[in-house]
Amino acid sequence: MPYITASIVIQLLGMAVPQFQKLQKEGESGRKKLQTYTKLLTIVVTTFQVQGYIGLYVIPSNAIVNSAGNYTTSPDMFWWITTTAIVVASTMFIMWLGEKITEKGIGNGVSLLITVGIIGRLPEGLLAEFKYRVVDSAGGGRMLFLLLEMIGWFFVVLFTILIVKGIRKVPLEYPKQMIAGGVINKEQGGGRRYLPLKIAMAGVMPIIFAQAIMFLPQTLAGVDFFGDTTKGIFNKIANPDDPLYNITTAILIIVFTYFYTAMIVNPRQWAEDFKKQGAFIPGVKPGNDTAEYIDGIMSKITFPGSLFLALIAILPMFARMVGIVSDFSYFFGGTSLLIMVSVVLDTLQQVDSHLMMSHYDGLMKTGKVRGSASLSENSSVGMI
Repeated sequence: MPYITASIVIQLLGMAVPQFQKLQKEGESGRKKLQTYTKLLTIVVTTFQVQGYIGLYVIPSNAIVNSAGNYTTSPDMFWWITTTAIVVASTMFIMWLGEKITEKGIGNGVSLLITVGIIGRLPEGLLAEFKYRVVDSAGGGRMLFLLLEMIGWFFVVLFTILIVKGIRKVPLEYPKQMIAGGVINKEQGGGRRYLPLKIAMAGVMPIIFAQAIMFLPQTLAGVDFFGDTTKGIFNKIANPDDPLYNITTAILIIVFTYFYTAMIVNPRQWAEDFKKQGAFIPGVKPGNDTAEYIDGIMSKITFPGSLFLALIAILPMFARMVGIVSDFSYFFGGTSLLIMVSVVLDTLQQVDSHLMMSHYDGLMKTGKVRGSASLSENSSVGMI
């Protein structure tokens, strides 16, 4: 989460500060400098966030051993410094590991690490729900309810896949070109193609952005600087079971969906590229009219897409309201489900791409992702 928070800040600076805008246009060298700034900022953010995290979770639930070897719930400064150093070092190691996976493997390393962490908690959540419904006296004998839960979870996953993979196809006409072929000239190219505009073009990023921002109240709640009333408000905002937390999260997701979509989608640049290639949208003039047409479509599909993402994000609260245990409720929506579905689909698509380039037809017949969009589509998951 500190790395994601730092990435958000660097992207915001890239939109507002001319120096960072210049680095974004310098290609690989500029990207490496921005990556260095992101790493340095990650250290700063981790150092700040770990204070609230330890104060909110570690100290109240554990007996701390101070530098004198005594058990206490009020650790000394040496314990704070060493614990902070360990967390910062661990964060940097995981960030380095993610970069190595991206470089040597398939898919985005950080995304895969997050997904593995989520999937690793799934068996524990299923076991806890089964134990509550079948074994414990509080929920014993509710096999029918457990079956309905599994069916409901199945359809929630299908709904999430629909949002992640749903696209609006914009038709594009390409002109035919005459190529000299000796005595007879040949026609090449031409025909109709489609510009795929995703319903959730921003992908999982708005939810991750919102979750990163929601760490701030959690951090502030563990700081002794604020009074009890202010800390109580921060605790309500940081509590996933509180309606205030879910309302705030939904609003942030809607805002960040528009923000991130505006960052990655440039209708005017697309219109210019189509004009250079001779492509056009039937019934729409090239240039500004094409840019306005694409922008209008994006505005129409971004709003329902942001609402769907917000709904997926707050579904765990409704799952807990109907009696589903907390460990399993997180898989009914939220960041966990969306990241898991998005990364798995993106990884399968990249595997398909590698198989296609290697001509492994035998594997492709059984391993191809059904209904997968064109490999040229932009993948938001890869930007995590």
